[in-house]
Amino acid sequence: MKPISRRTAVTLGGLGLAGTVVGGAGLLWTAQPGRTPFGDTVARSAFGAKSGEPLRQPTELKSRDGVLEVTLDAAPGQVRIGGRNAATLGYNGGLPGPTLRVRAGDRVAVTLHNGLADPTNLHTHGLHVSPEGKSDNPFVMIEPGDSFDYEFRLPADHPPGLYWYHPHHHGVVAAQVFGGLYGAIVVEDPLPIPVTRERVLVVSDLTLNAEGSLARATVAERMHGREGELVLVNGQLNPAVDIRSGERERWRIVNACVSRYLRLRLDGQELRLLGLDSGRFGKPKKVDEVLLAPGNRADLLVTATEGVAALRAVPYDRGDDGMMGGSGGSSPSEVTLATVTVADAGSGGNANALAPIPRQATPPDLRGATVTARREFVFEMGMGGMMGGGGMGFTINGREFDGARVDTTVQGGSVEEWTLTNASRMDHPLHLHVWPMQVIERAGRAVDSVLWQDVINVPARSVVLVRIAFTGFTGKTVYHCHILDHEDNGMMGVIDVRPAG
Repeated sequence: MKPISRRTAVTLGGLGLAGTVVGGAGLLWTAQPGRTPFGDTVARSAFGAKSGEPLRQPTELKSRDGVLEVTLDAAPGQVRIGGRNAATLGYNGGLPGPTLRVRAGDRVAVTLHNGLADPTNLHTHGLHVSPEGKSDNPFVMIEPGDSFDYEFRLPADHPPGLYWYHPHHHGVVAAQVFGGLYGAIVVEDPLPIPVTRERVLVVSDLTLNAEGSLARATVAERMHGREGELVLVNGQLNPAVDIRSGERERWRIVNACVSRYLRLRLDGQELRLLGLDSGRFGKPKKVDEVLLAPGNRADLLVTATEGVAALRAVPYDRGDDGMMGGSGGSSPSEVTLATVTVADAGSGGNANALAPIPRQATPPDLRGATVTARREFVFEMGMGGMMGGGGMGFTINGREFDGARVDTTVQGGSVEEWTLTNASRMDHPLHLHVWPMQVIERAGRAVDSVLWQDVINVPARSVVLVRIAFTGFTGKTVYHCHILDHEDNGMMGVIDVRPAG
């Protein structure tokens, strides 16, 4: 299957499974089904993907009486992947960390202990909470051995949906997320969505050496944005998902990969998309596939049809960096993420017996709003940067990140229009902390629906127009490319939202 254009978001596809055996370190290693391993400088993973293990759900921690109090221990540990031991990072010893379930208006208190060798911190990706003090503050630094008490207060009108958390200490974000530090956050719906079952699927990738330890990224991988040789769902290789025919399940999917785009297909099953990131559609949209840039999430309804199907990440071309012979950051092969077996339900499992999906509250439409400021942000890659270490530079408006500098000052309560211009040969997904963005135009063509996301993919050599309402909070935070290697290497800016007047 040929990669689709980088300008395509939610479209079509086919079906295929394959197994590959390659040589490495004098032994035979089994590669993930449907994946062609690349390179020979790192030993192939000794982890077979046909584990057949049932899909596990991460541990859940739920708020009670408006409060969730959690302790997260970020530390190295050992987990089982494909039936073998692997040395990774994790929160509370899990891969992924626990799922936090909360409601609008809740107070969330998190004590984060740093058991790592490097500084770390915590970002609640997508949550509309304060960027200051002990809340979603990317400038907090927790030294090894220290702890920090976070407190996040969700507004009473906070949008329901799927969010996630991960480290955000500049310079080590990619390595810490790649190592296993991530977990989901669910803000519950005020009106339940009637489904047979709900699953959280956190998709991530990593590369392990012959000893089962995390492999160090090469300079080339840091320039492209590293993509791991093993792609996991809830820390598992190709887990088994059993459904009965006619059942309707809700799959909440997080793309927790450092750089990998997930062009997801589940052929033969009915897929309807409730929303992307924190944005919801009034009615679920029937889709054949969903494209998730790094950091994006999908809220998907799956109605099962009898048979066997594969949840696959099929090829996506995210461009090349123009270096090293034009090599790109993406593997051309597809990956089987999970195997779905649908059994005959007999007299039960009829989705028609479930109540209809209630109409969802959609975000406000800023297309008719008064715009108080217009700005352009230009994403570029070029020689002479890599945070002063030589190699390739990653800039926004010609500047690499400096945490002591404010790049953009905004008046609180205002609506701004941002032109996101990608002047490079690779896609760059922009993430703005705290305030979601409404997509207005893509490549000069108006978007005909109300589409809100907190990660907006800007294809290579393309332009995306967004509008942002800077309401609810003031304070200093960041915007950046969510290919986390690019963020670590400088593609990030500081924004200061100041009180009106």
